[in-house]
Amino acid sequence: MKPPRSLIPIGIATLLPQTAQRVRKLEDQLLGYLARWGYQEIILPTFEYLDVLSVGLAPEILDKCYKFSDRTSGRMLVLRPDATAQIARMVAMGLGGDVLPLRFSYRTTVFRDELEHRGRDREVFQVGIELIGNDTSQGDAEMVTMLAGLFEKVGLQEWKISLGHVGFFKALLSRSGLSATGRKQAELAAANKDLPQLEQILATERLPRKIVRNILQVPERCGQQDVLEWGKRIAGKDAQLLKPLHRLEQVFQQLEYAGFQQHVLLDLGEFRGFDYYDGVVFDVFTSGLGSEIGGGGRYNHLVGRFGQDRPAIGFGLDLDRMFSALERGGHAGNNGLAPVLLLASASQSRESFLLAQTLRAAGIPVIAEALERVHTSSLPWAVQEARRRGLSRVILYERKKGPSASVLLLEISGSSRKPRQTRVALQELPQRLREEIHGNF
Repeated sequence: MKPPRSLIPIGIATLLPQTAQRVRKLEDQLLGYLARWGYQEIILPTFEYLDVLSVGLAPEILDKCYKFSDRTSGRMLVLRPDATAQIARMVAMGLGGDVLPLRFSYRTTVFRDELEHRGRDREVFQVGIELIGNDTSQGDAEMVTMLAGLFEKVGLQEWKISLGHVGFFKALLSRSGLSATGRKQAELAAANKDLPQLEQILATERLPRKIVRNILQVPERCGQQDVLEWGKRIAGKDAQLLKPLHRLEQVFQQLEYAGFQQHVLLDLGEFRGFDYYDGVVFDVFTSGLGSEIGGGGRYNHLVGRFGQDRPAIGFGLDLDRMFSALERGGHAGNNGLAPVLLLASASQSRESFLLAQTLRAAGIPVIAEALERVHTSSLPWAVQEARRRGLSRVILYERKKGPSASVLLLEISGSSRKPRQTRVALQELPQRLREEIHGNF
């Protein structure tokens, strides 16, 4: 018997109102924080020409692209698989301006044809930034410091940043005597944390035992200052090996000044992919999730692939994983947008519409409904209707006229059968509702 045919492609998300509002709020929190560091939001195209964008995509990403033909030109198009390559292409074309450094932020969705059994989504919601035109340890530290600040801002708990530099391992391989093919295979094995495969590659080319031992230890070197001291002993006076270690040490020192060193682990086996990154790299992990929630690094070569060299560094966060981590810690929050149900009789439609508009202008969501007649006898029905819709506040537009015009406010809780009734002056109603909404947020 054939399995039932799915109505939704695997790995594609549908976010219903409550979750969508919470995710948007998280996005706004993240982008608002990044804006305080001078990062301005840009909106990227959903698809691009494959032959243009492919020069900036790693082979493993290119294999997962969704491709289709452009009816107008006949050229192949690609659905956005990576935001960083798009920004590199944009900068190389001069669209970002000439005043360096450039600081961009984005919220976007990337699409990759991941295999079902790998447990990865094919549609990934991301928030990220790129710093272009700055090749300093201060720029590297700015990235990691912002990440740490973001997590504190949203209340993420028990997180660690794994910080490394791909230059050390690359230099060690280049000094080892491995062939070009052997170096490439060794990089791939190390990036996949496949130590048996790495050991086999080194054994095949019969390298000296001491060199093999040093190479095999790199992917397992993780700690703090002790990692740098070990690396320096291995490097000796070799400037090519010492340079990435010194850069990593400078970044770590600046993180100590910012007070985030307890959240950072130096990891000489942190690579993230050698083809894409060429300097400092980092991944973010939190308890309860088996995969990283984001990461990034320096890619000084990438913009140049599109025709104009510019040093660059950036990071991206997987919003779905980050949201899951916040929920596990009880910090996802609610959406802060619970509507108020406004019930008024048809004869008072003009007055109730004006009240609804006043409340909306004050930032209070309102659902307005008309009844034949609004009276205290309407109260049981109003409570039942609010519970049915999952709402906790109802305004009965049973208006008492005069200088102190007022309406009846019902506050409904799950623990009480009867609502709390309060007569509130119209002029005080926006402030009253605003305090209650934000007080429960």
